[in-house]
Amino acid sequence: MNYADMKRSYMQGWHTWNVRSVLSHVYMPDGFALNIAFKEYREGHYLKETLVGRFVNEYGREPAETAFPGPHAFDGSYTEMTVKWCDMEIRVESACEGNDLTLLITPVKKQIRPAMLVLEGGFLWGRPGWVEQNGQMLIGHTGSCDRTVYAVGTPMYDPNIPVQAACLCLVLDGPVAITTGTCRTLEEAQANIAARREDHARKCARFGDLGGMYEALESALGWDTVYDAKNDRVISPVSRLWSIGSGGYVLFCWDNFFAGFMASLGCRELAYSNLREILNEQTAAGFVPNLAYATGQVSADRSQPPVGSAMLLETYRVFREKWIVEEMYDGLLRWNQWFAGHRMNPDGALCWGSEEIPVLYGNRWESEGVHDTYGAALESGLDNSPMYDDVPFNKETNRLELEDVGLTGLYILDCRSLMELARLIGREADLPWLQTQMDKARAGLETLWDEANGFYYNRRTDTGKFSRRISPTNFYALFSPDVTPERQRRIADEHYFNPEEFYGEWMLPSIARNDAAYRDQNYWRGRVWAPLNFLTYLALARTDLIDVRRDLARKSTALFMKEWTEHRHVHENYSAITGEGCDSGNSDKFYHWGALLCVIALAEAGHIPGLGLPLPKEQ
Repeated sequence: MNYADMKRSYMQGWHTWNVRSVLSHVYMPDGFALNIAFKEYREGHYLKETLVGRFVNEYGREPAETAFPGPHAFDGSYTEMTVKWCDMEIRVESACEGNDLTLLITPVKKQIRPAMLVLEGGFLWGRPGWVEQNGQMLIGHTGSCDRTVYAVGTPMYDPNIPVQAACLCLVLDGPVAITTGTCRTLEEAQANIAARREDHARKCARFGDLGGMYEALESALGWDTVYDAKNDRVISPVSRLWSIGSGGYVLFCWDNFFAGFMASLGCRELAYSNLREILNEQTAAGFVPNLAYATGQVSADRSQPPVGSAMLLETYRVFREKWIVEEMYDGLLRWNQWFAGHRMNPDGALCWGSEEIPVLYGNRWESEGVHDTYGAALESGLDNSPMYDDVPFNKETNRLELEDVGLTGLYILDCRSLMELARLIGREADLPWLQTQMDKARAGLETLWDEANGFYYNRRTDTGKFSRRISPTNFYALFSPDVTPERQRRIADEHYFNPEEFYGEWMLPSIARNDAAYRDQNYWRGRVWAPLNFLTYLALARTDLIDVRRDLARKSTALFMKEWTEHRHVHENYSAITGEGCDSGNSDKFYHWGALLCVIALAEAGHIPGLGLPLPKEQ
C-alpha cells in the first residue's frame, strides 16, 4: 500500500466533498453535482447555498440561514442537516449505498404558502458534461455514461430563480424524495434513510454514554471535509467559511495535524489524507507553514507548533500501518531539524520567530507582522496572546526575545515522537541526533524552572528575567521526563488548581485569570481553546497527576456539551467566564478542532487506549 493508491481508492462514490454549500452532493469520479436550494413566497427570498455559522447572507438583503449540523458519517452513508430560514424549518437527510444516493427533504415547520425546493444539477471543477431535465428526472450526461436523478414530489414552475443549469422544482408541502440509480417511492426512500440512520446510531452507541461526543467529532470533520480539485485531494479545512474566504480552501498547520488524528477514530483514509496533505505543504526551507491558501500562497516566514510527529504516532497506534510512517518520516524529520537550526538558543530553550521573506502575492500575510513580533506570535498559533505583548523581536536571530516553555516542551514531544517512529521503520541511525537535540531542549527547559513559585516560566532573553504572563502552554513542560513527581504536584496544586490562575467552571483559559488581559475575552486573550486543553491533557499522560487529567476531562466535556446541546456548534473558542461560544464574533461556530474536547473525554473513558504513552515494545 502507498498513499497514492489509497487516495485513488478513497475518492469514489457519492460524498459531500464540494467546497461550498453543505446541501450539495457530488459524484466524485465525474464531478456530477446536485445542489439543494429553496425559494420562499412570503418575501421572495432565495437560499442558494447553505452554510454553518454564517452571520450575514452574502447576497445582501437575503436573510441568513441557521444550520444545525446533524450526524455526518465519515463514509457519507448517512447525513442530516436541519435549516431554519424565513420562519421555516427543513430537515435534509441523505443515504449512500455504493453509487446510489437517496435524499429526503422534510419540512418540519412551513409558511402559509409552501416553499419551493430547487434541485440544480451541474458539473464541477471544469469536468465535461451537460445536464438535461426530462419530466421528474435530471440526467447528467458525461459522454461515457448517464447519471439519472429521480424526484418524488409535486412539480412546480417558477422561472424567477437564480439557476444556470437544468433543475427540478417541487412544492415543499410535505416530504420530497430524490434518488439516483434506482427510482424509489417516497416510502422506499424513507425506509432507506431510516435504515442508514439506525446504522449510524449503532456505530455511535459503541462509545456508550459518550456516543454523542463521538457523533459530534465525526460530524465536525465530516461537514468540514472538501475536495480540492486543484490538487486532486480530500482535505478537512477548519471550516467551510474559512475555505470560502481563502480562495477555495485553507490549510492550517497544527489544525490539520489534529484533524488527521481525530479522523483516525473513525476513518483511516481521511486520517491519512489530512496528515499527508498538510505535510505536503512543507516549504523548501524545511518547515510546515502556518497556512496554505488555495491561491498558492503559504506563510513563508513562519511555521506553527510542531505536533505532526505526535499526531502521526497516535494515528499509527490506531491502525498499526508502517507504510504511512515511512512516507511521512523524512518530512517530519526535516521539520524537526529546521526548528533546531532556526528556533533553538544555545542553552537549548526555543523561541518563536519569523523569517524575512520577499513579497510575491501582495497579501497581508506577507507583510503584516512578518519578521516582527506579530509574525512570531502567529507562529505560536496563539495570535494575539498577551504573553507576547511588548516582547521585542530580534531581527538578527529572527526570534522573539523570549524563551518559550510551550515551544520547548513541544519540541521535546516532537523529538520523543520521532524517535519512536524511527524505531518503527528501522531508522535507528537518526536516534543519536534526535536524542542530542532532545537532551539540549530538556536542559534548556530546566533553566526556565522557578523554584520559588513552583512553575516553568517563559524568560526574556534581552533582560534575563522571567515573564509572569502565563497560559496553558506553560504546562507543556510536563512533556519532559525531567519534571519530578514533586514538581508535577507543585505545578498542579499551585497553578492548575489555583482559581487566581487557571481553575474555574470553564477552563483552561488561554491566559491566567489574574492577568489584566483575561477580561478581554478576545480570541487568545482569555478564551478557552480546545487545542490547549488537548495538549495539556497529552502532557499529563506520562505524569502521576491522574486527578488533574480526570478533572480536565470533566471540564472539557462540560464545556463542549453546552454549545453542542444548545446549538449543535463546535466552536473555535469559548468564553472562560460563561462557557459560551456564540458570544464572540471571532469564534467560528463549526471549527473542527473544537472536537478535541471530545477526544479528551473519549481518551479518559478508555476509548483511545494508550494516548500519549510510549508504544508497547513489540511495536
